[in-house]
Amino acid sequence: TDTGGEFSRPATFGHASRVYNVIDARQSYLQEVVVAGLRALGYEQQANDSVHFSYEMVALSPRCCADLGIPLTEEDRKRPYVEVSGRKGLGVKADDLMDSLVSKALEEVVSRHAGASGDEQRLVATQIAIGALRYFLLKYTRNSVIAFDLQEALSFEGETGPYVQYAAVRARNILRKLEERGETLPDFAAELDSGALARQLQAEDFWQMLLAASKADSALERALTAGEPAHMAKYAFQLAQAFNNFYHQYPILQEENREKKVFLLWMTDFFRRQLERTASILGIQIPKYM
Repeated sequence: TDTGGEFSRPATFGHASRVYNVIDARQSYLQEVVVAGLRALGYEQQANDSVHFSYEMVALSPRCCADLGIPLTEEDRKRPYVEVSGRKGLGVKADDLMDSLVSKALEEVVSRHAGASGDEQRLVATQIAIGALRYFLLKYTRNSVIAFDLQEALSFEGETGPYVQYAAVRARNILRKLEERGETLPDFAAELDSGALARQLQAEDFWQMLLAASKADSALERALTAGEPAHMAKYAFQLAQAFNNFYHQYPILQEENREKKVFLLWMTDFFRRQLERTASILGIQIPKYM
């Protein structure tokens, strides 16, 4: 603040323990200038705690350009990705991109859930669209060029946000259907004592699935230590894969053996909680349905 020719320190400046400037690698020199400026002004600690969280270029796939109505030359159509360039007038506004993602997601939601209200359909489509965008941007390591593709990001199959969301919705649906059948979620602590767990975990595949669902904390620690959100995104995908394999392998609600059914429901609920927690860390909401 300029006070009669002298600058006073803003009351809110320097209160963050660390500042991450999320700007692409091509701005590295300018970020070094900012840090040098802080040091020159006497803000040594703030300079030390100012981190350039750099990443490689975010571009568009030629298919995405076509989906967004961006005209391309014949040469550009043959490239693996098209670099966004303000000087060339080639780019897309964030709001326009989100609108396109929501519109595409809404088409799918309406086709699957025609009886739902319009507001609910749009809410679900927005959650899917945001999850798709966030996951796509986070799944790449910071030294990888990101060629954003709208159709790939929204796919319900493969390493995508909707795939992770769908696994969590699936887990929720199993527990919801249990209640619809007039059954209640078992008291796991009462019915799954150490003996019951030991008997059920004799199966090697159960051990592997339980191990996969227990690695959220270590994945988060790796992501924080390395400064690579991609570690957490990769774990979310692997967790969703593990649950989908579990879902297809075991008819949970049809299981007749009480002890095994309670164990399968416990596994389902554990997967659900881990999927929701992991998605939340990535900034992804789980829709009511998909």
